[in-house]
Amino acid sequence: METLAAAAPAGNFFPSFLFLACGTLVAALLGAAHRLGLFYQLMHKVDKASIQHGGENVAAVLRAHGVRFLFTLVGGHISPLLVACEKMGIRVVDTRHEVTAVFAADAVARLTGTVGVAAVTAGPGLTNTVTAMKNAQIAQSPVLLLGGAASTLLQNRGALQAIDQMSLFRPLCKFCASVQRVRDLVPTLRAAIAAAQSGTPGRWGVLGSGQALRLGSREAWQAQYPPCPAAGPVFVELPIDVLYPYYMVQKEMVPAKPPKGFMGRVVAWYLENHLANLFAGAWEPRPEGPLPLDIPQASPQQVQRCMEILSRAKRPLIVLGSQALLPPIPADRLRAAVETLGIPCFLGGMARGLLGCNHPLHIRQNRSAALKKADVVLLAGAVCDFRLSYGRVLSRSSKIIIVNRNRKEMLLNSDMFWKPQEAVQGDVASFVLKLVEGLKGQTWASDWTEELRQADRQKEQAFREKGLMPVAQHLNPVRVLQLVEETLPDNSILVVDGGDFVGTAAHLVQPRGPLCWLDPGAFGTLGVGAGFALGAKLCRPDAEVWCLFGDGAFGYSLIEFDTFVRHKIPVIALIGNDAGWTQISREQVPSLGSDVACGLAYTDYHKAAIGLGAQGLLLSREKEDQVVEVLHDAQKQCRDGHPVVVNILIGRTDFRDGSIAV
Repeated sequence: METLAAAAPAGNFFPSFLFLACGTLVAALLGAAHRLGLFYQLMHKVDKASIQHGGENVAAVLRAHGVRFLFTLVGGHISPLLVACEKMGIRVVDTRHEVTAVFAADAVARLTGTVGVAAVTAGPGLTNTVTAMKNAQIAQSPVLLLGGAASTLLQNRGALQAIDQMSLFRPLCKFCASVQRVRDLVPTLRAAIAAAQSGTPGRWGVLGSGQALRLGSREAWQAQYPPCPAAGPVFVELPIDVLYPYYMVQKEMVPAKPPKGFMGRVVAWYLENHLANLFAGAWEPRPEGPLPLDIPQASPQQVQRCMEILSRAKRPLIVLGSQALLPPIPADRLRAAVETLGIPCFLGGMARGLLGCNHPLHIRQNRSAALKKADVVLLAGAVCDFRLSYGRVLSRSSKIIIVNRNRKEMLLNSDMFWKPQEAVQGDVASFVLKLVEGLKGQTWASDWTEELRQADRQKEQAFREKGLMPVAQHLNPVRVLQLVEETLPDNSILVVDGGDFVGTAAHLVQPRGPLCWLDPGAFGTLGVGAGFALGAKLCRPDAEVWCLFGDGAFGYSLIEFDTFVRHKIPVIALIGNDAGWTQISREQVPSLGSDVACGLAYTDYHKAAIGLGAQGLLLSREKEDQVVEVLHDAQKQCRDGHPVVVNILIGRTDFRDGSIAV
């Protein structure tokens, strides 16, 4: 009896095992069917007769988001996208280098508050954009980069220009996605654009159909990815077969003659199914417009504590950085708030020009000394990196309020050289407006502002004296820039790209209003000039765009005058030509005793511009008393629709003040 009883469970083992095996097999088959898209294809048809293509889906999303310009360098991977954008009224502007396309998109993003868009081809087309994307990341500029790629079937199989592009852009972007099916284009792009402009995904992903569709709402992508509070660049990879129409992809993917043999028929079925899954539901209507943005805000309690600190201040000071100019608050409202607050301030990055020229609250010189004297300092979008000596420029006795969207940036180096009294994570401009509302009627002693203004006047007098000093040869760069300052019209936008010459210009030439100054930002990238000028002039066609170049930096931008000529985009470029990388040689020669690799030539850049179809003017010692006339000539040529290069031969001099190179 015991033997029979013991044998009973063993007799039931085989049916249980069979049931488990069958269940596992069924689950595996269902999983395979799901991955192959068989279930989706049962519910959504493939329109094999349609001549529509994925490029039209991309263009429709861009148009729905108010995108007016697409910057590119053409490539076969992305041709359908470019053609569709042109048909839908988006102006396609092709440059001579991909990096310029991204710089131009960056400028559009900064000046309009919307996403700037660039599209480039696969492989080397994308690798050429890396510097510009990193620059946009550090500048927190909402740029959307669309990149071509090998077809979904040929990735990782040695296709032309096929590399692991996702790994390349993962460290540079807030959001990365590779679109694997045509139906995923719209939801993926909507999520990417929202991510670029708000506190959205901080990781990357390869999105398939279900995931991409689920990311079509703000709650979905917030749940999928951890928040990244600042704006920044995003990347969407577009394989070639999601952009071209069905009949063209079919021709390339499916063999014309039915294959023979079992394996041949299996492969043929797989290819046909892959094609069907690629286009299933491709043209079904989907929402194309913007998703809601998520902008971090300071809490009422934080605002109240900061108000109390400021209300007790005797010598308050504000340092406004680029982040203060991010949407949603318009620059004019921020300017009015700063004026109402009545606290003297320093303006840096994109905040330059916020108060216009010669505003009594705008302090331009001796920032380090002023910060040491202040009893309360509000760092509004400013970061304690190298620009503020890592925080060492702040006094230990000062009460520091810092506000920033990004917590990591906000507390940078606070463990070593400075400590915030209040650290507020939130939108900078919104915070300033709340301060103004709570501090209505609050005033501060005028003698503090006058003390700072007096230091400004002394520094400006020193510059005037430098402008009159003789130089051994060519022109005095300080005097030239002083005359540029006198000539600039009220509707000008300044783009700066260089070292020595631009460093001097930053102290002498003032932007005329908010969002009228473009520099690379904290990354210090050379070569931004042509791209920034291109984007700026397109955004504001009625403005005069003046580019101040060092002669070293101009080497990156020269060929883009072909772009300006072809697209009829008139800009003025002033080149401070001192025949060298002078900012480097000033330190390299005294410390290391050699100027190796620092020397350039007094190149005829104006003649090179003429060769590209632009206008070229020369300013040399012989025209020392005609500087203003030459600048006016450049303005006239620009108003007539011609891009202009003014080659200014300047001398290398020894009279300097700190970092001011002349």
